[in-house]
Amino acid sequence: MKEIKPRSGCPVSYTLDFFGDKWSLLIIRDMVLEGKISYGEFLNSDEKIATNILADRLGMLEANGFITKRIAPDKKSKFVYSLTEKGISLVPVIIEISLWGSQFHPPEEEKKLINAIKKDRTGTILRIQSNLRKKLKEQALSNRLIG
Repeated sequence: MKEIKPRSGCPVSYTLDFFGDKWSLLIIRDMVLEGKISYGEFLNSDEKIATNILADRLGMLEANGFITKRIAPDKKSKFVYSLTEKGISLVPVIIEISLWGSQFHPPEEEKKLINAIKKDRTGTILRIQSNLRKKLKEQALSNRLIG
């Protein structure tokens, strides 16, 4: 796993220490916008991440508190990943990057989301975060019932 060592006290530099490579942010994007939770689902993303890079980035995101990993309830040999509150706090960042990118490379598949953001940016962000927090609470409850 890539060890993260802050290069300076600059907030932009600190952020880029975690998301300076495209893969970490694309994993978060997939979790936020696509609801992906498993290694296989991440591998099937359009960007075609390599298995070694995916394993490294999932490890880094987990070690730094953006996601958690647990055994899948339906298959003990499989892991599933969930966003933490720290990961959910990245929703506005994902939304802003999506909006910026849509200005210069209009989306083929995300038109509905982009239109919702343009119509009500704050409301859309809050709805996405609320849905993610609801999933997080359901998973915590499920873990208590199982464990």
